[in-house]
Amino acid sequence: MAERSFTREVQLLRAGAGTELRMEGILAVTKALLQSGVAYVGGYQGAPISHLMDVLNDAQEILDELGVHFESSASEASAAAMLAASVNYPLRGAVTWKSTAGTNVACDALANLASGGVTGGALVIIGEDYGEGSSIMQERSHAFAMKSQIWLLDPRPHLPLITAMVEQGFELSEASRTPVMLELRIRACHMHGRFVASDNRAPRMSVREAMESPVRDTSRIVLPPANFLHEREKIEQRWPAALAFIRERRLNEFFPGSECDIGIVVQGGLYNNLVRGLRLLGLADDFGESRIPVYCLNVTYPLVDAEIVEFCRGKRAVLVIEEGQPDFIEQSFCTTLRRADVSTRLHGKDCLPLHGEFTVTVIRDGLRKFLAAEAPGLGDATVRSFDPAAAARIPLAQLAASVPERPAGFCTGCPERPVFSAMKLLQREIGELHVSCDIGCHLFSILPPFGIGNTTMGYGLGGAGGAAFNVPASRPVINVIGDGGFWHNGLASSIGNAVFNRNDNIFVIVDNNYSAATGGQDIPSSRHAPANRSAGHSIERAVAGVGVNWVRTVDTYDVAAVRATLREAAQSGVSGPKVIVARNECMLNKQRRTRRETAERIARGERTVRQRFWVDADTCTGDHACIRLSGCPSLTLRANPNPLREDPVAHVDNSCVGCGLCGANAHAAVLCPSFCRADVIRNAGWFERLRHDVADALIGVLERHAERRRAKRLAALLA
Repeated sequence: MAERSFTREVQLLRAGAGTELRMEGILAVTKALLQSGVAYVGGYQGAPISHLMDVLNDAQEILDELGVHFESSASEASAAAMLAASVNYPLRGAVTWKSTAGTNVACDALANLASGGVTGGALVIIGEDYGEGSSIMQERSHAFAMKSQIWLLDPRPHLPLITAMVEQGFELSEASRTPVMLELRIRACHMHGRFVASDNRAPRMSVREAMESPVRDTSRIVLPPANFLHEREKIEQRWPAALAFIRERRLNEFFPGSECDIGIVVQGGLYNNLVRGLRLLGLADDFGESRIPVYCLNVTYPLVDAEIVEFCRGKRAVLVIEEGQPDFIEQSFCTTLRRADVSTRLHGKDCLPLHGEFTVTVIRDGLRKFLAAEAPGLGDATVRSFDPAAAARIPLAQLAASVPERPAGFCTGCPERPVFSAMKLLQREIGELHVSCDIGCHLFSILPPFGIGNTTMGYGLGGAGGAAFNVPASRPVINVIGDGGFWHNGLASSIGNAVFNRNDNIFVIVDNNYSAATGGQDIPSSRHAPANRSAGHSIERAVAGVGVNWVRTVDTYDVAAVRATLREAAQSGVSGPKVIVARNECMLNKQRRTRRETAERIARGERTVRQRFWVDADTCTGDHACIRLSGCPSLTLRANPNPLREDPVAHVDNSCVGCGLCGANAHAAVLCPSFCRADVIRNAGWFERLRHDVADALIGVLERHAERRRAKRLAALLA
């Protein structure tokens, strides 16, 4: 179950030649794959390309009709290894994952693939999320492409070009016998646009045909002596073939301008931001026609020296707009121009930041510096863009000092929050613990209000991140792994490693039934898997299978039980890893799954019950430990109704989903008994309605009596 269904949208993928389609970028990429005669597709979900996996999963019927094999891979390494099918056979294959995080996992397979080369086109679709929208380490895919000599496409965010570059990417791969990366940035993945469709094509060779006619070529396998020849082949054959293809097919774009003595070089993915920045300076019109010539690099690796010289020769100065550091493109331009004895002055990081995403504002400011140095009379100084800092009524510095930070946190009702509430309570008893964290929703435990977690090293590596702490000590180390990370590589890297090395620490596997952090996709332990997947596999059996002897399963919402199980693990004295499987379904996916079912039951007149929690303002002491132990977005503050008390009271707002954590925390921490539960019943029977009416009348009488007593006490105090 993914966060979004494309069941209706995928029918557009059947459109034939000449049909104008309007759709989201990710859906358009899928259409381009089908038009390119792809034979197999795989990948691992992760922003911003999670939806590509979701689209492919929903398009299974169309894929079957064309004879295209699709797999939701166990990890990025599994996906990259799929491309081995293109080594010996003319099979076009595509895989996808999230930018550098996924490429790091896949690097072993990719390096071998790039060394031996391919016969069929091999395309890696990278969801590049460098910049302010990213949730991972700030790195770019460019360095990896250079390291392994994989060609890198960075198309201008324009759907006709992006869809064309998918097929061109396959052809470039085949022409140069080299895998190709297609880099799609966040906004390109989710933008909407129009393009003219072509007919879908069945693969020229199906996977079945390849299986029935096996081919073996030892020169493609990375073993001596072939591996020593691969580097020579890359430089002497594949590289020139790629340069010739890029130049002949005009994959890079030249946009002319009237101011021919200066120019701008830009990565394709930044082109739209550049045009907007030029428009804000009065140097481009509303349709993107620039007065300054632009060289748009839809292929950022390899760079074509002849095109560089052609663009720069005769110009006084050129600005290279390249995100991140090191400035690979700018350095390459410097080398090429000097060797060609072209005297054009080169600007780049002297005008633009060394780090961070190049938004429209950043590029605009860089353009101003470039023009001030090289063309001071160019541009309209009166044209200004919206400046949030200048427009704010309160200076940003003052806002930062007075408005508290709003760190990312768990969703309302998240089943992972109570696990860390229990850890916080345990630390009150036995002292601070070292907690090795993992990639996933549970990583939010590092932030307020929990403040639990010391390090995170990678997906599925929560247990391995604490491996060095396998020595006798007064208190254990807790290693946290999510179920997605567990199946990704945690079973071997964290649990298997702990068994092999007789690690005596605690391993908490947070099982929320999905790969929740990437959009709620199904995994091997999911209970609600689609028909074309095998799921329902037990995490407990898996860890027992690699040698874990101490395994406990707990309900995450039972805070007292989770704390007691953690305490038992810490005090057990049992040798070897202690594994606790903390289980409950992701609340977002549960709501998606049950909302329609509940609505249908109500429409049929069936009885339904929904639990809601609230705080008795008269009982609340104003201590707010409930909020400090939970951090649930539905828990907030409201004014105290008692005029004799100044402290605000806790309040549960309407976003509450009835998970019960607030009450469980109050019970486990022996807090005030101010939390109450109410059952909201739809289509109740006549007896339930009668009982409710009687109870409501009785409560009303008691409340009026209590109000009169309070008024008398207040009058006596004021007399």
